[in-house]
Amino acid sequence: MEPRGDIGLIKSILTNKCPRCRRGNLFTEPNPYNLRKMMLMPERCVVCNHKFEEQPAFFFGTGYVSYALTVAFSVVTFLIWFASIGISARDSRIFWWFITNALLMLMLQPVLQRLSRSIWLVIFVRYDPKWNDKPPKIQPFNTEK
Repeated sequence: MEPRGDIGLIKSILTNKCPRCRRGNLFTEPNPYNLRKMMLMPERCVVCNHKFEEQPAFFFGTGYVSYALTVAFSVVTFLIWFASIGISARDSRIFWWFITNALLMLMLQPVLQRLSRSIWLVIFVRYDPKWNDKPPKIQPFNTEK
């Protein structure tokens, strides 16, 4: 038997690994800035054979996760801006924070989209340390025959 080399939950989310085995890649293209292929996923994990899209329209919920990540990012950038530059009603510093935050979010959007999909999968698929001893569970809404 090969050494497992399990990685932790946070690292598996940040590196976009399969939530069941934490080894297989979620995306076929490793570069999130290859915009034509950034969200392409294999149908199943190449390591543990887990089906990623468990039911039709499964990934629509990632919009909620993406929204939460965007709000959290904006709050963090606002706090950093407030602590380092400050906010004043007498000048346009808040306007410049808004522009800076919008540009940063635009540049990070491919990464945030992938991260939200990875988080969404972790919510519904549990890590199985003995994934190689048993096949993946068939989901109740599975459309395969």
